[in-house]
Amino acid sequence: MKSDAKPEVCVVGLGYIGLPTAAIVARAGCRVRGVDVSERVVETINRGEIHIEEVDLDGLVQGVVARGLLSASTGMAPADVFVIAVPTPFDKDHAPDISYVLAAGEAVAEVLKAGDTVILESTSPVGTTEALRDLIAARRPDLKCPGLTAETPDISIAYCPERVLPGKILEELTNNDRSIGGITPRCARKALAFYKLFVRGTCVVTDSRSAEMTKLVENAYRDVNIAFANELSIVADKMGLDVWEVIRLANRHPRVNILQPGPGVGGHCIAVDPWFIVHGAPEETPLIRTARGVNDGKIHHAIARAEALIAAHPGVPVACLGLAFKANIDDFRESPARLVAATLARRHGSRIALVEPYASELPREFDGTGARLVDIDTALESCGILIVLVDHDQFKAVPLAERARHLVYDTRGIWLDQPKAETGVEALRLAS
Repeated sequence: MKSDAKPEVCVVGLGYIGLPTAAIVARAGCRVRGVDVSERVVETINRGEIHIEEVDLDGLVQGVVARGLLSASTGMAPADVFVIAVPTPFDKDHAPDISYVLAAGEAVAEVLKAGDTVILESTSPVGTTEALRDLIAARRPDLKCPGLTAETPDISIAYCPERVLPGKILEELTNNDRSIGGITPRCARKALAFYKLFVRGTCVVTDSRSAEMTKLVENAYRDVNIAFANELSIVADKMGLDVWEVIRLANRHPRVNILQPGPGVGGHCIAVDPWFIVHGAPEETPLIRTARGVNDGKIHHAIARAEALIAAHPGVPVACLGLAFKANIDDFRESPARLVAATLARRHGSRIALVEPYASELPREFDGTGARLVDIDTALESCGILIVLVDHDQFKAVPLAERARHLVYDTRGIWLDQPKAETGVEALRLAS
């Protein structure tokens, strides 16, 4: 590649981060090849279409595919820059699973050449970038790898996690600051040159281990703060207080900013990443571990409150509003709403209706339960109990006049104008 030419780029993993990244890099004028294990995903992208819901992504992908700047394949091909954006889940014991990262590294190693740059974007436990480097070094002894040679290395390896909010991914991939951690300072500079092609935010260079930890700390910080709000909501519930009113008043203090409670914490980041820190330092992380326990426990609290309302009104049809892990997206990963709704569906069968404007069909765990997917109008007309699990804009837009006669358990605080029950059995709007 000539020094003044834009690099050819390969993005490995075309999910919620990989596809938007590939599209934005292509928009910057780079020729991008996206690689994914799913033939369906590859075929969809090559038609200029998308398989995920994200604001403005459809038009961007259509445009860069039409211009020949983005294509997808299930096979790896040579490139100048490789961006790995594959999942990093945890197992039943909350130990991180980096097998997808290492599998991607295996595939990339086969086509690497001198001068290439490999960047890991997947949220990973500390040391994963070095493990990726060691794998490449073992597979390609003909290439001098950074940190393992006293000579100038043939390739560069770095870590650069995303910081994006679903629903604003394209905007934030472009405008947010980035932490770029290189195996060596030279690696960081090589990666920096790549990100400056499409990132308007400030790019700060550091070492790979610090960048890995920074990503985990950002999400653990959020998790701990959400846990305080969720624990507060449980305390307020026990004391018969309105948690939303308490938080509203407390936040008038100039140095207090309590977050909003909900039915738990979901998504692939906040619900997962803190465990990577705990796994790496189990004796030193009692606060982070406890926060995870509080937020997971809030799911079961929400199920219990919903059950109490359902049991107090036998035979009344129930609508669960929302399955996504947060508002206005189609991402159901680690979603507490999904778990609450599925638990109720298994227990109450056809009495349960699900409203999820970002789904065309119910997830597999609802198979055989008798629960059905309906729209919000059908739910309002046919269900006497409404359980708000996600604060989608569509739900917020339902006026009091259309829901005043319903029994409501609002875990998100979107209907604070809902009147109280007169029955003395349950509040029409139960505290979160």
